Amino acid sequence: MSDPSTASIVSTPRAEQPGQIGAPADAGLPESARKEKPRGLLGDAWRDLRRKPLFWISAFFILLFVVMAAVPSLFSSGDAVNGSLDNSLGKPSSTAWFGYDVQGRDVYARVIYGARASVVVALLSVAGTLLFGGLMGVVSGYRGGWVDALLSRIADVFFGLPFVLGAIVILTTFNGSGASNSKWQIMGLVIASLVLLSWPVVMRLMRSSVLSTKEADYIMAARALGAGTGRIILKHLLPNCLAPLLVYGTIMVGSFIGAEATLSFLGVGLKSPVVSWGIMISEAQNYIRVAPYLLFFPAAFLVTAVLSFVMLGEAVREALDPKLR
Repeated sequence: MSDPSTASIVSTPRAEQPGQIGAPADAGLPESARKEKPRGLLGDAWRDLRRKPLFWISAFFILLFVVMAAVPSLFSSGDAVNGSLDNSLGKPSSTAWFGYDVQGRDVYARVIYGARASVVVALLSVAGTLLFGGLMGVVSGYRGGWVDALLSRIADVFFGLPFVLGAIVILTTFNGSGASNSKWQIMGLVIASLVLLSWPVVMRLMRSSVLSTKEADYIMAARALGAGTGRIILKHLLPNCLAPLLVYGTIMVGSFIGAEATLSFLGVGLKSPVVSWGIMISEAQNYIRVAPYLLFFPAAFLVTAVLSFVMLGEAVREALDPKLR
């Protein structure tokens, strides 16, 4: 008779035991780990972002400002354009939380409605800058040669223009004191000036990303398999080159909100009948000693909005950069 213990020694190893021949790669792992699918760069970034309190705080304020810009009537039922001189320079009270300006207009209503112009100008400027600068960067980096040299020299010309001085020249020419532009024309001119003076930075970022990616093995393999230029750019280059632009674009929204306020404060940006935080700060500078609240409240909203987008950009940058995790 054979020893019954021998059969157990030479028996075929079970598939669920890890480290033995025939065992699956995920054997021994928890059931949740087996079902979890592999994550890409964006998946890892989102998993890292969810753990950061800074991300949730900045996202909350950004969502608040976006809703405020889209539906200001949810936050205030007051008139942001018309006022009564009887309420001129009225102090904050239960009827007017932020007081009244020199023309008797409700400052709280103006601060709420002022978010629309500032946020819309910033978002559209960033979208235009990313699209135009990103396109120029892709063409310059992928084509190379004389195309790269020509586009790089054009970008250098715009790099040599001081931002504030260039914006003042453009807006003074097309939106001077004698111009009779409508509200949307004024906003369009400010957006165009911001895009025109900011696209070279995005072009340089995209160009450097394309140059470091276009010689990768998967790009060479796609080209060897007969993939066209459009497919290589859309399917392979762009998904792997958008991370720097995503980070810079988030930070740039805050920068453009501040830039719009600066130009409006100088009197060359948005003008009445547009309501914006920069215009309110410009109008309040002559009444700082008499009514400091006219300056404090729009400035507080402006600083909070800028810091929210900058903090969100920093959080996204740390999440997308494996070296900072």
